[in-house]
Amino acid sequence: MPGVVQALQALQALQAEILIPGPATNGEALVLAAPISFWGGIDPFTAAVIDARHPDRGRNIAGKVLALPGTIGSSSASAVLLELVRTGLAPAAIILHEPDAILLLGLIVAREMGWQTPMALKLDRVVQSRLTGQITIDAQGRITPARPDTPPA
Repeated sequence: MPGVVQALQALQALQAEILIPGPATNGEALVLAAPISFWGGIDPFTAAVIDARHPDRGRNIAGKVLALPGTIGSSSASAVLLELVRTGLAPAAIILHEPDAILLLGLIVAREMGWQTPMALKLDRVVQSRLTGQITIDAQGRITPARPDTPPA
């Protein structure tokens, strides 16, 4: 049976572009339905989506493989992400439709401070919508469904 699982994973693999490298990880995919601003949209102390107008309000991004169809700019977004990393509430990985230099700055600063940071990847929003359930991302940015016996990161 392991050979069948590996064959199915190979058929379902996606290759994302690595924006900021990080350790291989796995977790539940959380594909947001709309773009979000981390400043005012994500609670830096709980990792909950708090934007009252966002369709995913109430969801929590901590430990998830977070897929963002877009971001709404704010020069403070990096500070929110930095705080999430500092408190251990960051996503397991961040997948962006297009790079957001301000948001990613939070990961760069966290790394410079010696904190372990999630990897950031680029993957088209249409392809992001196919991400469901538990997924694994290797250090080269290859995304596959997680094996049933793989515990969350």
